[in-house]
Amino acid sequence: MSINKFKVLMKVVELGSLTKAAEVMGFTQSGVSHMINSLEDEFGFSLLIRNRSGAKLTTNGEEMLKTIREILKWNEHLEQQVAAIHGIELGTIHIGTFTSVGVHWLPGIIKDFQRDYPHIEIRLVEGDYQEIEEWIAEGKIDCGFLSLPTWDTFDAIPLHQDPLLVLLPLDHPLNSEDSITLSQIENEPFIMPTKGSDYDVNRLLEKARTKPDIKYTLGDDYAIMAMVEKGLGISILPELVLRGQQRNIRLIELKEKSYRLLGIAISSMREVSPATQRFLNYVKSYPKL
Repeated sequence: MSINKFKVLMKVVELGSLTKAAEVMGFTQSGVSHMINSLEDEFGFSLLIRNRSGAKLTTNGEEMLKTIREILKWNEHLEQQVAAIHGIELGTIHIGTFTSVGVHWLPGIIKDFQRDYPHIEIRLVEGDYQEIEEWIAEGKIDCGFLSLPTWDTFDAIPLHQDPLLVLLPLDHPLNSEDSITLSQIENEPFIMPTKGSDYDVNRLLEKARTKPDIKYTLGDDYAIMAMVEKGLGISILPELVLRGQQRNIRLIELKEKSYRLLGIAISSMREVSPATQRFLNYVKSYPKL
């Protein structure tokens, strides 16, 4: 049973197409089809449903997916350990991230990391907190940036306390305040971030037992800023999201100092690959967070 066949199968599943997988991996379409057929012959059942719209896993294929992913993960670990013995740091790290970390942290981190470890490849996948947690649990990514706390089953490394700030239109009566309380804005028209894209505001409000007058719910932070700018309501967002924004809005701290705790999570520190361990150590000691 060939590791290459598993890699081809996973690429077909990822792209939903034998033809696309062949193009990306440098094989012919018939070569990919042959490897999938060979794997199905070895297992004794079909793994893929193939039609004009592409390819997707059968029920039996779905059952095999997690095990195959684990085999590929440990094969990657083995290759990295062998390379390390020869004095070469190599491997591939799949990292989950969300927009504000992807914009303000990762470009600098990746640039410096790849200068120091040029043979380690980084692949980024962007999603919301919930998606990143699910990808870690399923083994689709090696680690992911999150707002903590996260799942109890994960190992997590805290990195940075990111203040939560109130966003007001410039003509709002509270603009002259240096800081405000949640009770002062409880009856204000409120623009709520979607739970899937940002749990932090919901956690803050639930902890304070505050129920704002929610007029709109949006999943895009930049759309929320634009709505506040036009006077359609107020909102609360993390400082990292707001960093560098040139908008006609007022940002005010809460008197009850409130933060989201940003960190990076993995399934298990005991099972982390050498390349991922290098990245985790790098992020922990990175001076610019």
